Formats: sequence, structure tokens, C-alpha cells
Amino acid sequence: MIRAIFFSIFDVHEGPKVLHQVPADSIAPSTGSSQIPLFHFPSVSSYIIPRPEYCSKLITFCTPVHRVLCHPVCLHSSTYPRNAYTFSIALVLDASTPFASYATVTLKLASLLQTLEEQSRFLSRDASAPNTGKIYALCEILLEDLNNYCESMIPIDDSNTLNIKLFPTYPPPPPLYPHHVPLSTVRLESLTDPNWDLTMLRVLPYIDGINSVKQISLLADADYKLVRKAIEHLLYYGCLLLLDIFSFSASYASTAELASFVEDTDMQEECAAYVALPSIQGNSKASQSDPVSGFQLVELYLKLRQGQTVKSFYIENVEILDRIDIRRFITFGVIKGFLYRVHRYAIATSQASRRKREHKIKSRQKANISTAVESQADETEAEPHLLELEKFLDATHCFDEICTELMISERELMNRLKASGDVQIICR
Repeated sequence: MIRAIFFSIFDVHEGPKVLHQVPADSIAPSTGSSQIPLFHFPSVSSYIIPRPEYCSKLITFCTPVHRVLCHPVCLHSSTYPRNAYTFSIALVLDASTPFASYATVTLKLASLLQTLEEQSRFLSRDASAPNTGKIYALCEILLEDLNNYCESMIPIDDSNTLNIKLFPTYPPPPPLYPHHVPLSTVRLESLTDPNWDLTMLRVLPYIDGINSVKQISLLADADYKLVRKAIEHLLYYGCLLLLDIFSFSASYASTAELASFVEDTDMQEECAAYVALPSIQGNSKASQSDPVSGFQLVELYLKLRQGQTVKSFYIENVEILDRIDIRRFITFGVIKGFLYRVHRYAIATSQASRRKREHKIKSRQKANISTAVESQADETEAEPHLLELEKFLDATHCFDEICTELMISERELMNRLKASGDVQIICR
């Protein structure tokens, strides 16, 4: 929120001086005013009206409570006293307010005022008393519109209009990897139009909470880097959530946040509606089955634990889980934060590491190797997939990532790990 807007100049007799301020007396109180200013202007005036070499640059500084954004401008001409006219329009914010979008507003305001001054001496010829006239009205309307509507359109004269909009600043999106599964939080189809990016339009139909980023790029027949940028764009604006690849061999466990689900009956009803299987016409089993209660859902979530796969969990509770969508059941818990995925990682021990070092030595020797080493190299080359797997055996790449990068199933990955020597699998 903007606390104040003020316009100041360099007066040839008084030095840096505040001409217009909104609210009144917020920066430089008038004589006899009892209002306490937001900060002491004389102590910071050298930043607001600096020397010419520091003009035409965005300047921001903080007082103990507030942040000031300004863009001083110095125009040189023989028509001005001392052949120069220096002015600055500044915004005052709370010190904790993110100021990136306000910096753009400050730059645009300074640019507009500089253009008006160069065209018609709009600023220097203004003989209005302090806190009156067109410049004061501009500051007043701007403060009210940006704080209330985050945008403003102010006609200046017959040929100039000020159009400003405050765009929200979001935190950077989380890191995006090929094995992540995007899930839309809004109806993306309702937001699109034919003028959208072509890659974005090709990607949207495959964002369904099932396909990973790598799978989406393959299904959309689009370059992976472009697909990743498109998904990161949607992530930045909060249109997507990131999930893990769902599989029946995965393992999930509950967190302490499950207590909120136990006590919140509204969330239990939301979950029951989200995970319920759609009734199929002619399917008597689906039509006659009772909906899952909140107590049953809580009981099911409590049964999830480390070391137990989704497949075994489903077999143990098939009577209840037969009436719900198990993928949506897991997804709901992950989205709400009371379930987390237990990932598996592979770490190579000395034998696998020795094989990697031996392969590097053989590749350097090439044609000068002995017959015994040649036969050993041929044996290694007969299994190139094992060498491809080596870089992932450092306990920093989960199974989802490895399977996605190598385009193999988890069963094939386990077979390769068994064939690659002494490899330990850890869960965390």
C-alpha cells in the first residue's frame, strides 16, 4: 500500500523542496501543523534530489519504518535558472512491502513528467501554490486509484494520458523437473484464447494430474524446453500444483497435519465428494454402494505408512477402496499437506564405483589396450544401460526421476540395479 506520493524540485534559493504531497503534511509539514511526518525530509533530501550524475536512475532507500522510491530527473537548458531543472516524484511504502511493481510505476511517472516538461514546460511553468494545481491533482488521484483499484487512467491534456497498472508480484515457482506431474487448480480452458502461445495451447489438453512434464512434451509433440517454460509460467501465476507420479508401487505416509483433517468435517465432505467414483448407468454395484463416510476416510489415511506400497494398502482395504478413486484419494492428501511421498533412492557402493572408474580408464586407452582388457571392455559395452545408470547412483535422484530420464519402468530399473553390482536402496 502506498503511504504517500510527493513531488519535489531543486529550488535555486531554498535547495531541495517538497512542492506537492499527498496526504497533506505527510512529508514536509506546514508551519503550525501538528502532524508528524513519515520521515525527516531534510536528512534524506540528497537522495531525492541528488547531484546530476545520479539522476535518471531509480533510487530506493529505507527509513526505520518506510521505503522511498524515486527517480530524479535533471534537464539542462538555458531557459532554466542555473541552466538546469531538477525534479523528482517519489512513492512512500511500508518498509516490508514488496516494491518491484511500484518501481515500474515510479519509472513510468518520471518518464511521463519528463516528456511533458520537454514538450510544454508542464512542470516549470506551473505557478500553482503548494498542494494545489494539476500536479497535486495528479498525485492525489494516483494515490487513491492505485491503493483502491491497482490501476489508474488520468488525462493530462488533449494529447497525453497516464495509464498505470500495478501488476502483482508472485514468489518464484518451485523447481520443475521432468518427473513432476502438474495438476491444474483452475479451468485452464476457460482462460485460453486463440492468441495464446502455440506451445501453451498444445500442452494444456495433457495437463490432467496424471502425465509428467516429460510425458506431456512427448504427447504434445513439442520441445521439452518450451513445454517446461509454459508450465513454469502457469506455476508462477498459481494455476498449477506439482505432484509425484502416481503408481501402485509407491509409498505414502501421513504427517502431523492429518489432525486438522480429523477435526474438519467440511474437509472430510470435500474429500468424499472428490474421491467418489462416478456412478455408471447399469452398474448395480456402483449405484447401490453407500458413500464413504468421513470416519472411514480418516481411518484409511491413518493406515498409510512407510514401507507399505499403495498396492498392498489397496488389497488390505479393498472393501472400502473399491468405492473410491485411489489416485484421487492419494492426491487429495498430498494437496492438503497431510500426506507425503516416501521416495526411494539408489546409492552405489565400491563395486559399482570401481566399474565406473575402470570404464574411464578403458576409454582413454582405446586402441592400445591389451587383449585381456579388450575382452573386459567388450563385456562392459555389452551392457551400455548399466553405464547410463551410473550417474544416478548417488542417493540424490529418486526412482521417479531415474525412470523418467531413462524412459523405463520401475521393474526394469530394479533389474538394472540388481545387475549393476552392489547398490543399496534407501527410503526417505
